[in-house]
Parts: sequence; structure tokens; C-alpha cells
Amino acid sequence: MKRNILITGTSSGVGYEASLLFSRNGFKVYATMRNLKKSEELKKHIKDENLDIEILQLDVTSQSSINSAINIVIEKEGTIDILLNNAGAGFAKTLEETSEEEINWVTDVNYLGVVRTTKAVLPHMRKQKAGHIINITSVGGLVGQPFNEIYCGAKFAVEGFTESLATYVGTTFNIKFTLVEPGGIATEFMKSAIEKTTVDGQLARGEYLPIFEKYLAGSQKRATESNLAVYQTGKEVAEVILQVVNTETPPLRIRTSAWANEFCELKTKADPTGLMLINEVKKNFL
Repeated sequence: MKRNILITGTSSGVGYEASLLFSRNGFKVYATMRNLKKSEELKKHIKDENLDIEILQLDVTSQSSINSAINIVIEKEGTIDILLNNAGAGFAKTLEETSEEEINWVTDVNYLGVVRTTKAVLPHMRKQKAGHIINITSVGGLVGQPFNEIYCGAKFAVEGFTESLATYVGTTFNIKFTLVEPGGIATEFMKSAIEKTTVDGQLARGEYLPIFEKYLAGSQKRATESNLAVYQTGKEVAEVILQVVNTETPPLRIRTSAWANEFCELKTKADPTGLMLINEVKKNFL
């Protein structure tokens, strides 16, 4: 019997590639996206390859939209085996130049969206005493970076949220939790992040401008000169996710590249998978 997976944010990037990869590997995929007009490329693959993918509308900022999509899956399948919380948006701007509206938007899409979908799926996984919830965060969920304070704050929140659930929901109800932490991803995500974070065409102004120019130059240098690949494709990240799903005892957290591992080493060296920490927390509290 096929396992089913619900994936958010599948119009492009990691979500799009994960939808194709999981279907090609024998899963029933429910590929969800906010704007169904962006589903044409995915539909073409479904038709050409006869893939077992069903496209649903799901906006992670709307609880009613989330509930509607999940109810469709439950009615058809009876269960949701895997939830892949992939939908998110990049953002890089100085705090002083960030509006209240932007702060709320970044938090809503990158953190509260994960909370909403997880909350909606948990009763079904708890009832069936099985399931796997995978949350895409970032190396920015472990290491704060210049001009990324709002984005990193949201991703740090997803990390703490997932860690906490894993300490008591995981063992009690046989629900697995994994944080997937990519470095840079060469997808539309990067382009969108730049488009959404400019102020009058600039990413930084005034006294922040020279700092930003130095930051940007360093990023470009790392991308072209590093011995380790900084930027991955969406497909490469999707392959790590498939590996995690097919692992009998999946890690709490996993970086998706050698560069990401090296970048986060000071925070992860003692406990790379995060499982030691979960066991220690359970000893102290449960």
C-alpha cells in the first residue's frame, strides 16, 4: 500500500521537486500551493509521466484553507502518513527598514504556517499512532546572519517548536519529527527574497549600505570560490528529504550539504542529529 505525503509550497523549488521525486518513488503525493495558476508545469509532468500526484489549493496563512485540504486527504486516504511543511519565503532587510506589516508577513508564512498545518494534521496522526512531520527550516534556523534577523527569528521559532513537540508527542504517539536545514538554494526562493526586500530598489540605505555591500560581496565570493558547494538545487534538497523519510530512525535535524554542516558545526558538533538533546530533555522533564 502506498504511503501518502502532503507537501506545502509545491509551485516551485524544493516543494515542486519533492512532489516529483516522491511520486516517482512510489508515494501518493498531495501537492499543495496557494496559487493554483502556478501548477501548469507540475500538471505537465503528471500527464507525461502518469504520476500519482493530486494538486490541492492550500494557503498556509489561512486555517480554513489548511483544514479544507487536509479534510480532502483524510476523506480519500483515511490517514496522512507524512506532512512536509515546505512553504516559506525569504527576507533580508535591516530591522530599522522593516515595516510592522513585513514582520507579520515573514512570521506568518515561515513560522505560523508551520504551526497551523502541524496542528491540523496532529489529531489524525495521533489517532493512527503513526506519522512523520518534516519541517523545512534553514541553516538560518541555527545560525543568525546579517540582514536576516526577521527571517532567522522565524526559522529559529520553527526549530524550537519542532524540538518541543518531539520531546513528548514523538515517543507517546509514534510520530516522527525532522527539521531539514538547507544552506543556499538556487531556486525562485532566492529571486523572490530579493524582490520582496528592497527599499526604493536598494536592500540597505544610509549607514547600513557599506555593511550590506560587504555582506553581498562575501556571499558572491563564497558562491564562486568555495571548495564546498554553497548553493544546492531544489532537487538535491528533495533527495535528502526522501532519504530521511526512508530512514527507520530519522534524525531530529539534518543539514542538506557539506557546506551547511560546516557552517553550523559550532552549534551541532556535539549532537549532529539532535536526538541526544531530545533524550536529555525527556530525562529531565518526563
